[in-house]
Amino acid sequence: MDGQPSYPVRASDTERDRVLQVLSERVAEGRMSHETFERRVDQVLRAQSQAELADIVHDLPPTNRVVGRLTGLISSVSHVTARFEAAWRGPRLPRFMLPPAGLTRIVVGRAPGCQFILTDLTVSRFHAEIYRNDDGWMISDLGSMNGTRVNGWRLTGPTRVRPGDEVGFGNSSFIVTSS
Repeated sequence: MDGQPSYPVRASDTERDRVLQVLSERVAEGRMSHETFERRVDQVLRAQSQAELADIVHDLPPTNRVVGRLTGLISSVSHVTARFEAAWRGPRLPRFMLPPAGLTRIVVGRAPGCQFILTDLTVSRFHAEIYRNDDGWMISDLGSMNGTRVNGWRLTGPTRVRPGDEVGFGNSSFIVTSS
């Protein structure tokens, strides 16, 4: 034997990913139609050997560094723009202003005895408590049915709350602000 295997070498997932990346780059550069891209992706997924993978991309031109950097820059700008659009389309939440220094405890709920009354039926009569301690403002759930959330996470114990955090009581959500 001269060191070359007599049988085809099986294609690995890493090699498939590399070929798919090359195909994606060529489509982004406009060097391949979408139909051709779809056909070649199907070939990549069915390829069993490294030679079959090499045949899929052998006729494609090499990468141009300028075009590669330009498409990378455009992709980055596109991602930033998409994040701005998603933030802009997000719901505008009402503000929950933390009380001044004189008040150290707020009970949130539907009951008339609460300091912050919500009429939403998903809010319990005595839903949550917001209080001040040495570390700042803390929030804890008072055994409500629909839970209390801070930044999307349901509380399992007392949690610190700061201006800019999103707090939720049942289906009602607010952005915390300071006075």
